[in-house]
Amino acid sequence: MARTDLPLDELRRYRPAVRRPADFDAFWADTITAARAAGAGTSPVLAPADTPVTGLVVEDLTFPGFAGDPVRAWVSRPLAGRDTALPVVVEFLGYGGGRGRPGERVHWALAGYVHVVMDTRGQGSGWAGGDTPDPHGSGPHASGWMTSGIGSPADHYYRRVYTDAVRLVDAVRTLPGVDPARIALTGGSQGGGIAIAAAALVEAHVGPITAVLPDVAFLCDWEGGTDVAVGGPYLELATYLSVHRDAADTVWDTAAYFDGVNHAAGITAPALFSVALMDDVVPPRTTFAAFNALGSADALGPADALGPADRRIEVYPYNGHEGGGFRQWERQVAFLRALG
Repeated sequence: MARTDLPLDELRRYRPAVRRPADFDAFWADTITAARAAGAGTSPVLAPADTPVTGLVVEDLTFPGFAGDPVRAWVSRPLAGRDTALPVVVEFLGYGGGRGRPGERVHWALAGYVHVVMDTRGQGSGWAGGDTPDPHGSGPHASGWMTSGIGSPADHYYRRVYTDAVRLVDAVRTLPGVDPARIALTGGSQGGGIAIAAAALVEAHVGPITAVLPDVAFLCDWEGGTDVAVGGPYLELATYLSVHRDAADTVWDTAAYFDGVNHAAGITAPALFSVALMDDVVPPRTTFAAFNALGSADALGPADALGPADRRIEVYPYNGHEGGGFRQWERQVAFLRALG
């Protein structure tokens, strides 16, 4: 493999001019208010999961998401944590995958956290199975989800997914054995992009979070990513625009509501990002664009050093889209433990 993007010193300074809609904050406030109203009569439901795992408590969570739609998640916790308020890590998943089997993802629970894995509506047949349909349609779009509803932010697919993520945090804060003051958000690729958006929206509409931990984050700098990507879902946007030749302004105006660069600007929580310089799915500049846009980023020290706001980006020069793998997870655990 070879490096797929700009030199590292240029990546550290990369700040694209992403469009920011004048009604960005109002759009999301109205969306979340409407979702809460739609789900007001529905409480989260926890049920024992059917799994051979016996060294952890694994439960099946159903909660009301966008429009009150039922969304599924797995909740795993240490056996010793049944009667203790434990910190929580909420995880969002990569493109095309679902929550998989109960007990399939156990690292966070084995490290002493309540681990919540959100199913991504409408996905779950690419590399891991899912259980949450997306009952909302859209107009013509390229295969995948990037251009689903691209003609209007109200109809776009990620409006529903980001709202599900916020509503999941609403639900998690009410679960038994959870410390609502210690919730961190994480995910890789698409999951990293969802974590960024969710972190900003949760801080604005729910309350403080402990940290956000996005790995090789997708869904940031949509226009820049589409211009330079050589593989992966950004090419869905290029495919769409190759057919809808006059739709560029509409596409980028809609994308601006979901772009992680715009959401990152609102994040005040500690953040540990990661990026891989041989990534041919998520161009490194797009992850750096979100990291460099973090709220108060100008006040921080070097981008790869722990700054006064506890923000760091781990760089893996010789990795592709797999990023830092288990080594990055170890760094995430150490980061959270250092925060207390």
